[in-house]
Amino acid sequence: MNENPPVASNDTARPPWWRRVKLLPLILGAILLGIGAGYVCPLWLARYFATFNAIFSQFLGFCIPLIILGFVAPAIADIGVKAGKMLVTTAAFAYIFTLFAGFLAYFTGVLAFPSMITPMEYVASESAGISVAPYFTIEMPPLMSVMSALLVSFIVGLGCAFVNGHAIKSILDEVRAIIMKVISNVIIPLLPVYIFGIFLNMTVTGEVGSILSTFVSIIAVIFGLHIFVLLFQYCLAAPFSATSKNPFKLLWTMMPAYFTALGTQSSAATIPVTLKQTIAMGVDKDTAGFTVPLCATIHMSGSTLKLVSCALALMIAKEMPHDIGMFAGFIAMLGITIVAAPGVPGGAVMAALGLFTSMLGFSEADCALMIALYIAMDSFGTACNVTGDGAISIIIGRIFGAKSTVKSH
Repeated sequence: MNENPPVASNDTARPPWWRRVKLLPLILGAILLGIGAGYVCPLWLARYFATFNAIFSQFLGFCIPLIILGFVAPAIADIGVKAGKMLVTTAAFAYIFTLFAGFLAYFTGVLAFPSMITPMEYVASESAGISVAPYFTIEMPPLMSVMSALLVSFIVGLGCAFVNGHAIKSILDEVRAIIMKVISNVIIPLLPVYIFGIFLNMTVTGEVGSILSTFVSIIAVIFGLHIFVLLFQYCLAAPFSATSKNPFKLLWTMMPAYFTALGTQSSAATIPVTLKQTIAMGVDKDTAGFTVPLCATIHMSGSTLKLVSCALALMIAKEMPHDIGMFAGFIAMLGITIVAAPGVPGGAVMAALGLFTSMLGFSEADCALMIALYIAMDSFGTACNVTGDGAISIIIGRIFGAKSTVKSH
C-alpha cells in the first residue's frame, strides 16, 4: 500500500503531451503540413478536415462569451477589492500604454500596409472556383452575445468589488478555473488540427500564396513597432528614474525579463525575473512587488500591437472598411477584454475573438488566421508586455515615493 502514492504522484506530475511540446512549433508544423498536403490532398479528404473545422469553430464560437465572462469578471473583481490610489494610477498607465500601442499600430498600418498588400490577390479563390465544403456541421449557438458577456462581466465584477461579494467572487474564480481547463485541455490541443485544416483549405482554393507573402512583410513591421513601443515607454519613464536618466541603460537592465518572456510565452511565469530586474532599476521593493504582478495581468501593449496590426492587414487585404471610428472602439474594448488573459499561449487572441466577429465582422476563417498569426508572434508580444511593466513601475515609484507602498494600503 505504501508503494502506490509515489507512483500516482509521479504519474500526475507528468504533464500531457501538449504541455510538454511548445505550442509555436506545433502551429508552425500545422501550417507547413497544411500547405504541403493542400497540393496533393484529394477533395473528399479535404472535406473531412473542413467538417472538423466547422464543428470546432462552432464550439469555439460557443466558448467565446464564456471566455470573456470567465476572465473579465473576476479580473475586475480582483482589481476592485484592492482599490487604492496606487492601483488606479497603475491601471491608468497600463491602459494608456496599451491604447498607445493600439493606435500606433493602426496609424502605421494605414500608412504602410496598402503599399505592401495587393487586395485582389487575397480573393484568388473566387476566380479559381474551388470550394471545400464540410460534409455536415453541428450548430452550437452561444448562451449570450459578446456584448452581453462584456456587460455582464462589468456589472458582476464591479458589483462584486463594491459589495464585497466573497461568495460571488469564489464562484467567479471557479468559473475562471473551469474556462482555463477548457482552453488548456480542449481548445489548445485541437488548435494545431484546426490550423492545419484552415491552411489545407486555403492551399486547395489557391489563397495561401498571397496570404503568406502578405503577412511575412507585415510581421517585420510589427517587430519594428514593438521595439519602438519599448523605446517610447522607457524614454517616458527615464525622467522618473532614481538611478539613471538613460532609457537605453534602463531597457538593457530589463533584458533578462525580455528574453525570459521569449522562452516562457507567459507574463505570469516571467514575474520573478521581471520583479528582480525592476528592483535593479532602483524601484522600491514594495512598489515593484505591487506593480509588477498587477501589470502582468493588465498591461497588454505588445498583445494589442499584434492584434490590431494583423486585424488591419487582413481587412485591407479583403478590402473591408477599416476607418478610425471602427478601430477606436475596437482598440478601447480590446484593452479591457484581454485583461487577465489566461496564462496559456494565445490567451489574449482567444479572449479577443468575440471582438473580431462583433466589431470587425470577421468570419470563422479570418479568426483562425488571426489565431495562427498571433501565436506565431506570441513570444515577442509577451516580451513587450513584461518589459514595459518595468517602465510603468518606475513611473509609479516616483509618483508615490517610498511612503506610498502597498503596505500603506
